[in-house]
Amino acid sequence: MNTTRSERPVRILIVDDHPVVRAGLLTLLGKEPRLAVVGAAHCGEEAISMLAAAPVDVLLLDLRMPGISGIDLLGILRKKSGAPAVIILSSYEYDEEVYQAVKAGARGYLSKNASRNDILAAILAVQGGGTCFPGAIEEQVKQREARSSLSTREVEILTMVTKGLTNREIARVLTISQYTVRNHINHISAKLNVSDRTEAATVAIQQGIIRIE
Repeated sequence: MNTTRSERPVRILIVDDHPVVRAGLLTLLGKEPRLAVVGAAHCGEEAISMLAAAPVDVLLLDLRMPGISGIDLLGILRKKSGAPAVIILSSYEYDEEVYQAVKAGARGYLSKNASRNDILAAILAVQGGGTCFPGAIEEQVKQREARSSLSTREVEILTMVTKGLTNREIARVLTISQYTVRNHINHISAKLNVSDRTEAATVAIQQGIIRIE
């Protein structure tokens, strides 16, 4: 008799560039009879190869990886038919990253400190067609959705602000007038609901809009 989708274990692929995290998840999830861990990839490129070689139902994905990032991989998977449901597994809760992941198709979010029961519940939820986002993450996404997104030029200028450049220096780099830079910063401040360029830079870093390497 053929095994139905509901009777067979949910096939899991772990994608994380940290060996300790991969090993921990393999041990944690490998003991659960309702799950079948088909592999653990250390990067997006390896994950793509594994997905091409074996069917996967749910992918546990780290956002911050070298090469193809978690967001990039979500975008790639979104274009493929039969792609697995994706749960973001991250140590960070920057709302911009989470928002971008949700927009790219992530179905759930879990902290890397999540318990075995929480991870299992999330996997079963997304496998069943649902989503699994903690209340705080849902609220972040709602707030981010309500806020007008920054344009490419505004992000460029805001990045320079976070690096300490003055309006005059930014204008010289971009070959635009200081007046234009000032207008951009005013628009940025309005979108981020802050009062000045310094606060805009602080909020941008805190929310993950600008990443300081």
